[in-house]
Amino acid sequence: MQSFIDIQKRLLPDLLQVLQKRYSILRYIGFMQPVGRRSLAVSLGFTERILRSEVDFLKEQNLIYRNNLGMILTSEGKNLLEDLEGLMRELKGIDVMELELKHLLGIKKVVIVPGDSDESAMVKGELGKASAICMKKLLSGKNIIAVTGGSTMAAVAERLTPELNQQELLFVPARGGVGEDVANQANTICSNMAKNTDSKHRVFYVPDQVSSEIYQSLIREPDIHEVLKLIKSASMVLHGIGDAITMAERRKTNPEIKEKLESGEAVGEAFGYYFNEQGEIVHKVSTIGLQLQDLAHIPNVIAVAGGTSKAKAIKAYFKQAPASTILITDEGVAKRLLKG
Repeated sequence: MQSFIDIQKRLLPDLLQVLQKRYSILRYIGFMQPVGRRSLAVSLGFTERILRSEVDFLKEQNLIYRNNLGMILTSEGKNLLEDLEGLMRELKGIDVMELELKHLLGIKKVVIVPGDSDESAMVKGELGKASAICMKKLLSGKNIIAVTGGSTMAAVAERLTPELNQQELLFVPARGGVGEDVANQANTICSNMAKNTDSKHRVFYVPDQVSSEIYQSLIREPDIHEVLKLIKSASMVLHGIGDAITMAERRKTNPEIKEKLESGEAVGEAFGYYFNEQGEIVHKVSTIGLQLQDLAHIPNVIAVAGGTSKAKAIKAYFKQAPASTILITDEGVAKRLLKG
């Protein structure tokens, strides 16, 4: 027997289009609130005239209200939005895509959020929310959580709440990162995660890239050695996956190495390792902290990366990643990867 949704798709396709449109409006209001109609129209790509009629309908249904600052979801609107999330996942086939992508990449689990991070900042926020939910399910007892830097990890930090602090948490930077944009350094992100969860963190003030001589000297320093021991004993790792050339530029990589990456056709980066599309390591940065081989000994590894532009990087990295990894990504990446 066909599901009710399948029947609706065939007999009332316009109804589903309207449903998706109104769901998108509620999602964006929930993310941006309080928000004015003009800003909302720009974010959604709607004309103000079309948006006006939809907003009037949602107000009549007591799903949103307006004050001097803009539109806000009512409690009924918040509840309906939560109820719609499961339905919209089924409509978009996201549950099926998660299973297909899990088998394609050969990993433990895939979680997909609707949308494309390249097109909407809201989707990056949804990646953070999905990561927080995933973490909550995996935490137990005492937890040392190693975290890398990057804008996606910063988005995860924003969505963490004191609810996670039912367990004992200690956030530590997975690697050194002095020299990068401060807001996206692992030290800053760990501090924000600890603040948002009312827990503890440690700092790790060492450069992201060092020579082998400096590396050997630094790891003998007592404070650095102590934090390194914590990192190596992490029970969970949260990390991003970067585009190779973008990451090289962010690290202010010298021209010779950039040429090596380009000639080696590097597409992805994680933990200081640069990969080509076949998953082969083109170059490795000498970093102090967690190494790729360390992941095999860590119980919970969560990779968070979204945006269609990162699809090649994600696919390349997962040719090397441990099979126990959980990937949290978005619809844009999933569709690109499943298309091959």
